[in-house]
Amino acid sequence: MNLRDAKLLVTGASGFIGSRLALHLHRLGIDARFTGRDANDAERARVRELAAAGVAIELGDLREPEFVARMMTGRNAVIHLAAAQHEGHMSDEHFRSVNVTATRLMLEAALAAGVQRFVYGGTMGIHGSSEHGPLTEDSAPQPLNIYTETKLAAEGVVREFAGRLDTVIVRIAETYGPGDLRLLKLFKAIDRGRFVMIGNGDNQRQPVYVDDLIRGLLAAVVSSHAVGQAILLTGNELMTTQQMAANIAAALERPTPRLHVPMWPVLALATLSHAVLRPLQIRSPLQPRSLDFFRKSFVFSTSKARDVLGIEPSTRFIDGARSTLAWYRAQGYMPEPSTEELHRTTFVNR
Repeated sequence: MNLRDAKLLVTGASGFIGSRLALHLHRLGIDARFTGRDANDAERARVRELAAAGVAIELGDLREPEFVARMMTGRNAVIHLAAAQHEGHMSDEHFRSVNVTATRLMLEAALAAGVQRFVYGGTMGIHGSSEHGPLTEDSAPQPLNIYTETKLAAEGVVREFAGRLDTVIVRIAETYGPGDLRLLKLFKAIDRGRFVMIGNGDNQRQPVYVDDLIRGLLAAVVSSHAVGQAILLTGNELMTTQQMAANIAAALERPTPRLHVPMWPVLALATLSHAVLRPLQIRSPLQPRSLDFFRKSFVFSTSKARDVLGIEPSTRFIDGARSTLAWYRAQGYMPEPSTEELHRTTFVNR
């Protein structure tokens, strides 16, 4: 399939990745329909941002058959990014209904509508963490929470339809860039000199810039070699969490953070808080999953994305961090640099 011939349906368009993909497709003039939710402030802000750019989102629930069938009508390719991910206070059944049941409904509707290509947005998290060298698509799954358990189960559903649809599973790595609010607290804390590393910061990560990820998603739509495959989409640059913080500090022109606290007391508190509050469907301010940022390592091979999709991530993290910072400032999430800082920057760059 040629991208210009695609009539796309993109789900999760009010999420970070989905909203950047929607803006990109709009700029290219690709025939695309977008669905999403407006269940929280971040999603509502993205819906407004897309509307200002001339991109409309159909709001609805992908667990509703009539809505899904209507969205699928006239489409020949799907990129399914919608998922329950950060709702740690919700029940296991909520994750199963959104991540597994809705995916099956999407696939059934795609089959009925004559869709040719179905790209499923999975997660690197199904691999658990890398302790013995780089992970590949063939590494044994090790889901460690209800989110990754249900995302792995959804992959199984996608494979059930592989003989009837051209399916591709893309396992998305930690993604950052303009539009990402997940790292905003980190940027703000480093900017204010208040960032404290939990643990030693030696865990390794391989983040992918959102523009590089989007190139991979669109390659999965058009590549004949990708059909029936599971492909990791990650960055090329390997770094520790300490190095990530240092790069963000450099983008902000702030000192590298040096403060550390031990992991175990923070993890114990997070585990207890989550166990007490989750049955009440109250979101704990500190959750065990949020500490994965400081303790899990994710190191991946990028060879399959290169060989099958022809994708080679090209954005250095420091450059991506600067672009992300510029977006935060443009959106009013962070203050513009002072006149004194601008003068200092000009002098240093001469």
